[in-house]
Amino acid sequence: MASIDTAWLPPAERFDFWQELVARESVPARISSEHADDFTASARAVDLGAVRLGAWRYPSLELARTPRMIRSSDPELYQLALPLSGHGVMSQERRAGSLDPSGFALIDTVRPHGSTHRPDGSRRAPVHTVTALVPHAALPLPARRVAALLAGFLRQVVEHPEQYDGSDAPQLDRIALDLIAGTLARRLDVEGELPVEVRVTGLRSQVEAFVRRHLDDPELTPAAVATAHHLSLRSLHRLFAGTGTTVAALIRTGRLERCFRDLADPRLGHLAVHQIAARWGLRDRAHFSRVFRAAYGISPREHRERAIRR
Repeated sequence: MASIDTAWLPPAERFDFWQELVARESVPARISSEHADDFTASARAVDLGAVRLGAWRYPSLELARTPRMIRSSDPELYQLALPLSGHGVMSQERRAGSLDPSGFALIDTVRPHGSTHRPDGSRRAPVHTVTALVPHAALPLPARRVAALLAGFLRQVVEHPEQYDGSDAPQLDRIALDLIAGTLARRLDVEGELPVEVRVTGLRSQVEAFVRRHLDDPELTPAAVATAHHLSLRSLHRLFAGTGTTVAALIRTGRLERCFRDLADPRLGHLAVHQIAARWGLRDRAHFSRVFRAAYGISPREHRERAIRR
């Protein structure tokens, strides 16, 4: 992992440094900005192996990758960009699409492209984008047909890399490739061209994301998850065989983690312990206290009191 900030440079040198950084960590491009005289920006790169993730913060800019740049240097990559703030336009091959937090933009570095990206509101507010660079050869899909989206896994890794050890990189790299390939394949209706293990990883990730989104629903059960994904309960259990967990465990652990966090939040001190549990689908007070103590070694009330004393 590498983190870089232009703030340590004199203002007159920041923009040139940023252009060199983009060329090194992404691909060479012509960049312009109305803030070029004092370009305050930062970047973080997380190299997983085949996949290289980036988190970028910068003021408004315009970018163009020209045919001459491509002829002189082309690593043959797909770049998926997930804007987390701001608005703009990305274009390639006479096609243009919005660049905003509503979805991914995908570009092929083999072809000329351009983009503009500006902040919402304050003229000096930075915009934030997460990117993933993926070699053409790494995706098990026909290169000529790739053209659309992906999200949460990439944000989690690039924004919180400290949660992972260096030894996790090969596995994260494989997961990233499988998720990207699966997402693109669904958009292109070519899932049948993916290897079985890629389809399984993608489906399992969909289930995990569904569980995280619905932890506050007291009706969330393995059966409900299976129904939502058009699976039999047996097929759902088989999907997680050998992973060391089950859907029931994902639900229980996810809910307890949310309760653990909220009980320590002073802004939620006006809520009783059982009310916080109920917010996350745990309405049986005795059951909640029992499973909380089993998971953390103390009662919910004791955890809250300790958090207040810190």
